[in-house]
Amino acid sequence: MGKSENFALQIPTEAEIVQRAQDMIPWLREKADATEKARMVSVETIQAFQEAGFFKILQPRRWGGYEMNPNVLNQVLIELARGCPSSAWNVMVLGVHPFEVGLLPEQVGDELWGQDNTQLVSSSYAPFGTVKTAEGGYVLNGEWLTSSGCDHAAGGAFVGGRVQENGEVVFRSFWVQRSDFEIVDDWFVVGLAGTGSKKLILKDVFVPSYRSHAIGAYGPESHGDVANLYKMPFFYVFYAAVSSVIIGMARGMADLYIEHMMPRQNINQAVGAAVQDPFIKARLGEAMAKILGATSRVLHNTNEAWSYASKGELVPLDVRVRHFATNQFTGGECFEAAHMLFKKTSTRGVWLNNPMQRQMRDILVGANHITQNQDNIGELLGGQLLGSPLPANNPFGAKP
Repeated sequence: MGKSENFALQIPTEAEIVQRAQDMIPWLREKADATEKARMVSVETIQAFQEAGFFKILQPRRWGGYEMNPNVLNQVLIELARGCPSSAWNVMVLGVHPFEVGLLPEQVGDELWGQDNTQLVSSSYAPFGTVKTAEGGYVLNGEWLTSSGCDHAAGGAFVGGRVQENGEVVFRSFWVQRSDFEIVDDWFVVGLAGTGSKKLILKDVFVPSYRSHAIGAYGPESHGDVANLYKMPFFYVFYAAVSSVIIGMARGMADLYIEHMMPRQNINQAVGAAVQDPFIKARLGEAMAKILGATSRVLHNTNEAWSYASKGELVPLDVRVRHFATNQFTGGECFEAAHMLFKKTSTRGVWLNNPMQRQMRDILVGANHITQNQDNIGELLGGQLLGSPLPANNPFGAKP
């Protein structure tokens, strides 16, 4: 499977593909330590994800993809992150970019997947480098940091940049081919070390106009003539996917906490078995309430947006604002839940051979991602609810 002549395939059901992810949890847990030490996900693991169909969930059917409800990917990510957060993070990043290709002219998909529809694309959206307009396109120069899974991205990368157009600054995404950039291994970090989120260096790279789009744009002009799936706002789909991975990390922490506490005996003889300690039970219950609440919100938001897109309709602005904003509280809530559990592991949790400390560090880094910026987004949501006009540079694809 992989060549264009083999595009005809049987699309699995939602239950089947989520079950494939769930079945991988023990295997991923066994590999998690080696993944962290290697500072990248193995080729073997990526191949297993390919065979499971995870990267096809949001890929256009024109190129052999499934074009499924984004919640299928979200549920897969939750399960995978219970086993190995870094591996799930790679599926999130590499698995969401087929959606972005669906927003671009078909020529891009033909160039990317015309010969091999399994090629993956990484990204670095923060506008670290410089972009200049040129005849027929743009010229890119500079360094783009944290391109997760870039070692596996034979299909290149999407990089972000700000461009002055018609008197305003436009945030654009550019598809660059693998031959256009150099990968520099600078990924030495406290958590999510296995994501291989390395630096990309571009030197005088010309990108034709058709390989770029205004990444935050949303409306009839940018999303009118696309398949129903791609009527979902890209930023929303991407942010919800990040939130889903973090939920899975927190679920994984709860899994480990339960396994850790079941056989444990307390020093306090009056309590005896740790599972009888009211504080241990209370912390687990409170943590799970936070995690399950975040899970329900992200899945509900996506399904509500899908109820419009699946009928060929654009998602209304007030719905977009509510979804986009509330999902960004996921990282903070899941970090609180995980830290609550970690604190109750006492000294045992700090040993490097205890997977809970790695899970905690991974959640720390995941919750720091820009998609989990609850401080700024809370003000935008509150202001909109109070009738304040949206600022000019808002992430909702809306003009104030």
